[in-house]
Amino acid sequence: MKPSKDISRLIEIMEALRDPATGCPWDKEQTFASIAPYTIEEAYEVADAIGRGDLDELRSELGDLLLQVVYHARIAEEQDAFAFGDVVEAITAKMIRRHPHVFGTEEERAAGAEPGFWDRVKAQEKSAGQREAPAGVLDDVPVTLPALTRAIKLQNKAAKVGFDWPSLAPVFAKLHEEVGELEAAISDRAQEPGSGGRAQIEEEFGDLLFVMANVARHLGIDPETALRAANGKFVRRFRHIEARLAEEGRSPDRSTLSEMDELWNEAKAAEKK
Repeated sequence: MKPSKDISRLIEIMEALRDPATGCPWDKEQTFASIAPYTIEEAYEVADAIGRGDLDELRSELGDLLLQVVYHARIAEEQDAFAFGDVVEAITAKMIRRHPHVFGTEEERAAGAEPGFWDRVKAQEKSAGQREAPAGVLDDVPVTLPALTRAIKLQNKAAKVGFDWPSLAPVFAKLHEEVGELEAAISDRAQEPGSGGRAQIEEEFGDLLFVMANVARHLGIDPETALRAANGKFVRRFRHIEARLAEEGRSPDRSTLSEMDELWNEAKAAEKK
């Protein structure tokens, strides 16, 4: 078995790995459910490579993500449900169907991508029985999405039927309101330690995050991307603290908060320059 640029080689490799007699013991035991977490993880690693601008790593991570598709397709084929070719056919059919301004008739191409055409095509698919129509506006937003991403999708769905703030100003007003309610919940628990107010604090904190997601949506910002960037910035600056302390033969646990804060500001100033 040799590497190849042909997708059929990857399919052959997966078939060999899953072979009941000669395959890999670990690969043979996997199911849709056991592989699903890896699929999600690989998608995040693709996003991470993009965020870091590392194209060599992106090539590798896209391969890992493609492997997940081949893996799921192979398990499905073993159950006589569908094969990799069916996955390819389904997505190519969908892309052609959802882009009439590119692949449609001469009239459709001339009309171009009119506002709302994507939603109209999806609605036609549902009415044609290609996909069961959801019972409610929010029902087709997957529960398994990362919470911030799901918040944005829920808000977008509601906004399409008119349930949305008209501008950013009332969103900020709601943000201040939620901050006040969180502070009140924390204060109430402090005044009555035995009241068991943790659940209330958690609820108010969740409400605050939900409004922050709405702020991001109104600004056209992906909150997951923004938070990943903030995480990366924190790591860079903390590593600067560790490196500077190491020059003095010390570590963070052997320094004061004041000293580390000063080094944090030093790293911050260096980044701005």
